[in-house]
Amino acid sequence: MKKVFWILSALFLFGACAETKKENKDELKKPNIIYILADDLGYGDIGAYGQTEIQTPNLDKMAEEGIRFTQHYSGSTVCAPSRSVLMTGLHTGHTKVRGNADVPFDETDITVAELLKSAGYRTGIIGKWGLGDFGTPGIPNKKGFDFFFGYLNQIRAHNFYPDYLWRNNEKVPLENEIVIADKGYAKGRGSASTNKKEYSHDLFTTDALNFVENSADSAFFLYLAYTIPHANNEHWLVDEHGMEVPDYGQYADKDWPEAQIGLAAMITRMDSDIGKINTKLEELGIDKNTLIIFASDNGPHSEGENDPTFFYSSGGLRGQKRDLYEGGIRVPMIAYWPETIEPGQTSDHISAFWDFLPTACDLAGVEVPENIDGISFLPELLGKEQAKHANLYWEFTEQGGKQAVRKDNWKLVKLDVLHPSKTRLELYDLENDPSEQYDVSDQHPDVLNEMTKLLISERTESEYFPLYNVK
Repeated sequence: MKKVFWILSALFLFGACAETKKENKDELKKPNIIYILADDLGYGDIGAYGQTEIQTPNLDKMAEEGIRFTQHYSGSTVCAPSRSVLMTGLHTGHTKVRGNADVPFDETDITVAELLKSAGYRTGIIGKWGLGDFGTPGIPNKKGFDFFFGYLNQIRAHNFYPDYLWRNNEKVPLENEIVIADKGYAKGRGSASTNKKEYSHDLFTTDALNFVENSADSAFFLYLAYTIPHANNEHWLVDEHGMEVPDYGQYADKDWPEAQIGLAAMITRMDSDIGKINTKLEELGIDKNTLIIFASDNGPHSEGENDPTFFYSSGGLRGQKRDLYEGGIRVPMIAYWPETIEPGQTSDHISAFWDFLPTACDLAGVEVPENIDGISFLPELLGKEQAKHANLYWEFTEQGGKQAVRKDNWKLVKLDVLHPSKTRLELYDLENDPSEQYDVSDQHPDVLNEMTKLLISERTESEYFPLYNVK
């Protein structure tokens, strides 16, 4: 009888252990998610999207072995609101941050990091945050991130050689000596280095590699918000161009304007570091359980003496950073997930930054919050039937106020919203005119009327960024 008891006990324990192993295995099946965000990289700035001068072999390989999206949109045409959209799944008609003013997240803003953390993910952000400075409720460690290393303030992030960075809630002093701006919008925060010893981008890559290695045994989410190829807008402090990079590498002998050499060297440096991250994933044996998404926060800039037309950075699209034309908001997006995503795909699915949060929730098995604007694009990644947006909406409260809405292939742009006497509407047919050269509003009054209504219905008024409360 005792023998039977011990046999039954052993079988029970074996079954319990097997069930525990099964649960642990299921837990490990949750894919790691790495979201790499470039800063001011244009639609045409990498080889996979037509660039011929700037070399990006690692990103091009990811595009060849994954999915290249051709109709993906950023959250906004400038930094802070675009990142707010990415984190909250709300477009700029609903998210709190709609311009580049210092408006921090608070307790009511739910981020993708908070949702993934609730599913057991280890969460980290490395690079530029811009959604809450020290002393506010909007710092990363209060918004779902277990680990943070980088810049809290987006103006401080102009300088690639700062005097300090933040690691969680502690300042990490660097060896760079700086001059601080004493005038203009960057007064007291913008700066430039006089000795240029420690390059922040390189430090970000080192910490990213460490984060991946330290998180390899559990599901993790890494938001790698690089600052390349943004310019240091305070370059005038040291009488240099703003495309800061330690060396020009393979472009040193090019007969180009020096700022353009700097831009190319920055982008290729970033590409090389993305290659290092892929290699690290392979060495750890977790590359096949890791989804990498690469995108840019908005279109190319004309700052720091950079000329976005030199390399055809907008890729034939009209406009650049601060425009709501396609060149300001349509950005490259590459999704790479070995043995899960069918390689060699090009997708024309119309998607945007506010789709990332529900996609991440689907990947992690987390319930998608109600009342967000995003639609998960996980089905598109897996080759399944994909839901579509009824429309897409943007607003930008600088430069007199701008709005844009896309419905199917129609795109409406409203300019000078805050100056009624100057306000104008422009309607474009993106199927026949992707570079938005021909305003057809006079030819399609019914479409114009329908889409004008969307400019009102797709937004809520904001105390921080009013568009309609004009006095």
